[in-house]
Amino acid sequence: MRVLIVEDDAALARGLVEGLRAAGLAVDHAAEGEEAVELVCEAPYSLMILDLGLPDLDGLKVLRQVRSRGVRTPVLILTARDSVEDRVAGLDQGADDYLSKPFEPAELAARVRALIRRGQGTPDPVLAVGPLRLDRNGGEAYLADQPLDLRRRELAVLEGLMVRAGRLAPKERLVAEVFGHEEPVGTNALEVYVARLRRKLESGGVQIRTVRGLGYVLDAS
Repeated sequence: MRVLIVEDDAALARGLVEGLRAAGLAVDHAAEGEEAVELVCEAPYSLMILDLGLPDLDGLKVLRQVRSRGVRTPVLILTARDSVEDRVAGLDQGADDYLSKPFEPAELAARVRALIRRGQGTPDPVLAVGPLRLDRNGGEAYLADQPLDLRRRELAVLEGLMVRAGRLAPKERLVAEVFGHEEPVGTNALEVYVARLRRKLESGGVQIRTVRGLGYVLDAS
């Protein structure tokens, strides 16, 4: 899934980007509020992590603009402002969660996972389609209780398919969710990952059907 980090502290932003990418997420970064508003209104982010103390536009104003445009992306406020008034203001403006600096990386990761699941409408950390299971907390997949050897990007594509199991997963939407806007994406990159998944799933009776020109459907026979 794809996350937007809005943070002007370069060192902190770099650490957040590296940590979340290592966890299997596609991550974009904006250092200013106006850029963040443009990005989150253009791409299907699963989560925005928003600092309040931005140089050009206060984080609460960013949040108000995003919500006023009808963007429903979950928002986690990450800030050094720790007063009750600040927390209440952020939640009242449409934030979904609040974490104060300094924070423990493990807690941030857990909140990120929970908010993404909630935003997908699938709060259970384990997805299941027939004999296929995906533990989104541990980043592990199993077919008929046997672990699958999947790379980070394969797991991301699989999650995008499983949250839409039995329904069309549009190709363009999957590409936008799985790849960051600064990552070079070849014209057939998604097809490569889908083909790898097909080979690993076909023995267990789970199939990925191609709907020509539209996308893919994952289901169990």
